[in-house]
Amino acid sequence: MTKNNKLDQRLQQIPAEIWSKITKIDELKGQWVAGARLSPQVLGRLKRSVLITSTGASTRIEGSRLSDEDVEKLMRSIDIQKFTNRDKQEVKGYFELLENVFNSWRSLKFSESTIKHFHKELLKYVKKDELHRGEYKKTENKVEMIDAAGKSIGVLFDTTPAYLTPKETQELVEWTQQSFAEKKYHPFLIVGNFLVEFLQIHPFQDGNGRLSRVLTNLLLLKEGYLYMPYISHEKLIEDNKPNYYMALRRSQKTFKTNRENIIPWLDFFLTIFFKQSQMAVELLSKENIEKLLSKKQLAVWQYFQEIEETTTGEIIKKTKIVRPTVKQALDRLLRFKKVERIGLGRSTRYRKL
Repeated sequence: MTKNNKLDQRLQQIPAEIWSKITKIDELKGQWVAGARLSPQVLGRLKRSVLITSTGASTRIEGSRLSDEDVEKLMRSIDIQKFTNRDKQEVKGYFELLENVFNSWRSLKFSESTIKHFHKELLKYVKKDELHRGEYKKTENKVEMIDAAGKSIGVLFDTTPAYLTPKETQELVEWTQQSFAEKKYHPFLIVGNFLVEFLQIHPFQDGNGRLSRVLTNLLLLKEGYLYMPYISHEKLIEDNKPNYYMALRRSQKTFKTNRENIIPWLDFFLTIFFKQSQMAVELLSKENIEKLLSKKQLAVWQYFQEIEETTTGEIIKKTKIVRPTVKQALDRLLRFKKVERIGLGRSTRYRKL
């Protein structure tokens, strides 16, 4: 049986509970599309925050020890002496590559050459990886589980032999491209199948896990899951790292047998993205208002915490913010049902709900 037949065969009998999760994710995706009228400034702040969070989480999954605060300092060019150059180099590469995906996903084509280019970019600052950046592995590698201290605590599974890697990776990419083009399966089934197989092949000497998470962002953005830059799926994986490794192991140990079973992996994968889509929709709710306001709009909202009732003029005087910005802030707070308007014209007052 060819590799492509194997990839197709795994997706032939998807149980109802998997379809149920996919349906729920797509319902939430619809709510995001309908409700996402956030200002460019708010979206920019959220994206910057997620770049920090995702970079920290994705590199920690692979053994880095940098906190999100450390990542932020690094990206502001503040050197942190206590960490190794390798940790800092890996963080910088991930941050810049993910930023490029978030900003340019519409023009990025999913292909084998893109994957190799991404690998080169991911590791471009890492001195030890200079010789194999963007090149498939030349020697065998294994998938190891890494603990919180960055130490290996055991081999999860053996990967595709180096001599078969170019062929198997090419076949996987072609299957993925064709499946998307023909809309053969739901996008989450295609992406889930691509990822579990990509990590089974482990085509590069190093950086496969991080690269798989960047590719996840690219593929799901291209399929219309436009909240990817505003909620970090990498952080959700980090928070569930034992289950991540277990799900990979449970599915991958069945591969290349007569009874391949992708369901343990799909179940974990969809659980992560259901949580991500829930969190994205929650961003639109009035409970998360502070994340949705610009700095000056937030100052107006914080002023409301100090008073029972106020006027536009009083807000301008107390916050020292110009009238048009105050009016915008009031409009947003009214729309989010955080304040109410009392009266009309010159006697209009506002009260916190």
